[in-house]
Amino acid sequence: MRRILFAAVSAILILVTVGSLSPAVADRYCLQGRRWGHPGNCQFSTLQQCRAAASGTQASCGINPRYAFGRSRQGRQ
Repeated sequence: MRRILFAAVSAILILVTVGSLSPAVADRYCLQGRRWGHPGNCQFSTLQQCRAAASGTQASCGINPRYAFGRSRQGRQ
């Protein structure tokens, strides 16, 4: 009985964790450079946060294409 309960709780925790990671990863600004590819490391909610992370590297910051595309689609509907 304990094993079944443990397995059920573990499965629920894994599903909750995986589901909560998606929104956090796709934020408004992306750190872009050779190391990150395209669209880059998109975990920054402000341009200042992204620029601080890019400071001293050969990376730059840009708007997340998913965010930009989502905004343009919302405006057309």
